Amino acid sequence: MSDLLWQPSEAVIAGANMTKFRTQVARDWQVNLHDTTALWQWSVDDIEHFWLSLWRYCDVIGDGPHQPVLADGDKMPGAQFFPNARINIAENLLRFSKAGDSSDALVFWGEDKVKRRVSHGELHDSVAALAAHFRGIGLKSGDRVAGFVPNMPESIMGAFAAASLGCAWSSCSPDFGVQGVLDRFGQIEPRILITADGYWYNGKSHDCLERVAEFLTKLPSVEEVLVIPYISRNPDLSKLPNARLIGDVIAANKGAELRFERVPFNHPLYIMFSSGTTGVPKCIVHGQGGTLLQHLKEHRLHSDVKPGDRVFYFTTCGWMMWNWLISGLGSGATLLLYDGSPFAPDGNILWDFAQAEKCTFFGTSAKYIDACAKAGVDPIKTHDLSAMRTIGSTGSPLVPEGFDYVYGHIKKDVCLSSLSGGTDIVSCFMLGNPAGPVWRGEIQMRGLGMKVEVWDDEGKPVRGEKGELVCTRPFPCMPVGFWNDPDGKRYKAAYFERYPNVWHHGDYVELTEHDGIVVYGRSDAVLNPGGVRIGTAEIYRQVEQLPEILESIVIGQDWQGDVRVILFVRLRPELKLDEKLEKKIRNQIRANTTPRHVPAKIVAVNDIPRTKSGKIVELAVRDVVHGKAVKNKEALANPEALNLYANLAELKS
Repeated sequence: MSDLLWQPSEAVIAGANMTKFRTQVARDWQVNLHDTTALWQWSVDDIEHFWLSLWRYCDVIGDGPHQPVLADGDKMPGAQFFPNARINIAENLLRFSKAGDSSDALVFWGEDKVKRRVSHGELHDSVAALAAHFRGIGLKSGDRVAGFVPNMPESIMGAFAAASLGCAWSSCSPDFGVQGVLDRFGQIEPRILITADGYWYNGKSHDCLERVAEFLTKLPSVEEVLVIPYISRNPDLSKLPNARLIGDVIAANKGAELRFERVPFNHPLYIMFSSGTTGVPKCIVHGQGGTLLQHLKEHRLHSDVKPGDRVFYFTTCGWMMWNWLISGLGSGATLLLYDGSPFAPDGNILWDFAQAEKCTFFGTSAKYIDACAKAGVDPIKTHDLSAMRTIGSTGSPLVPEGFDYVYGHIKKDVCLSSLSGGTDIVSCFMLGNPAGPVWRGEIQMRGLGMKVEVWDDEGKPVRGEKGELVCTRPFPCMPVGFWNDPDGKRYKAAYFERYPNVWHHGDYVELTEHDGIVVYGRSDAVLNPGGVRIGTAEIYRQVEQLPEILESIVIGQDWQGDVRVILFVRLRPELKLDEKLEKKIRNQIRANTTPRHVPAKIVAVNDIPRTKSGKIVELAVRDVVHGKAVKNKEALANPEALNLYANLAELKS
């Protein structure tokens, strides 16, 4: 686990933004910070000076005094960062996008079907035009704009135009069904809906407008629909009330001045949604200032993004990594946008994109890295990735063998930044350090300004032991609150019920001797056979090394007064789960973990249910196995897969 896989050169360390920031902080506050670990410790001990230093280092645009930095700093929730400041995130993120600038702001690939480039000048003008239209129809600060959209340029234009007025933006990917959309947008009552006419996936076009027409009948708050032509040049808008093509709206407002409404630091910016697999999704409201500061920190310091860099993250508009990605414009980067299947048409398209556009930061999911390894994809031999300095991985824990694959088959000289955080904070608790080493299987460091600790069952901080991820001091990207939660009861219950005044995130993790983090899965999915806590990632790591297995999902089944481990496996199509393969799986787990990790039952399945953002849903499978109803199947990309786990004869004995 603790092999050193990568060490930045002295030149890389000296040139890293992290190093420059550390040097500036040491000079400004007369403190001795000999390395990034010391910087992290200072940042959580002196959070007010840290966040003020970050504001200055990133040259945040805004009005009003920056001090006090923090009011009610002993309260979580309740702490207020920069209570007297007024900012606009769109103004800060578009600072590099000037009228007339012909350099790339956005490069978009829709599989191999559509390729487009949007210059900084075009982005500036389009946001200005859309914002002028929004003002013209009476949209005002605090109103909601919703996007039922692919990851494409117009989605960013819509989000920035909304933010420029102080409106809140909320989006989900266009593969959601009607009820899934209503469960989300129905709660927040948007006035404007932006939608694409459809999307491409795995070489096939999928129409959206029929579903849009259906759900609009139950969204009476929507006053106007703006349609993005994507799968056709002239989509039929006849079934959509008050619908216009977004290009017509932009053209009609050509030449509009780009204006920004500066709003309080905590003014609502994004309304995001929990996965919704245990009921109607929670609507999590994030503020303009906290999102801006956190993303600038994570891009510039933890990801070393600099002006001229080209940043890619494989994501949909229903995953918080999209919100994270688009903030890259605020560090002077060109954004590389991809929509569709990551394996269309031949399994190499993301690496083709990275090579063609000289990608410097390549972000994806741990599942994609594992799938590439299983498929024998070997970019180190087939692609020129010489421009790539950083590879980001998130969505689920990246197992040590995933680290080996990256350095053996993608690129040797690269900073592998495993990230972990979530929709709850629209950012990360732990992430990369371009000025530090990469150790096998470990996230490099805790985020600056985030006092992350690992607590045992007695609520005491531990190192070298598994425990609960907590954050013991306030941070600016805590949610403003939940939508329609006026007394904050649901918000407090979600994060502060277990440990009063301490953020409890729900991840089962370990703090290592290198000050790195290992994530073992969600603590609510932790297995508990014989009273011993086992992280699901420990089992996945072993099982998915076996070439016979494409993927797996593991749960705990209540059985005879205890809990037994049940492993479901999806095999390569030509294989069957026989006694020999079962024995091989059990031996692999037993030899590399403990006897308690060995499943009591192994069951072959044809599909594994997952959310729209690709995360497997252990809790939903556990509910089906126990005969409980899954409350919100609309949150799943493949809800029909749950039927494979109901009333299984193998689990009745």
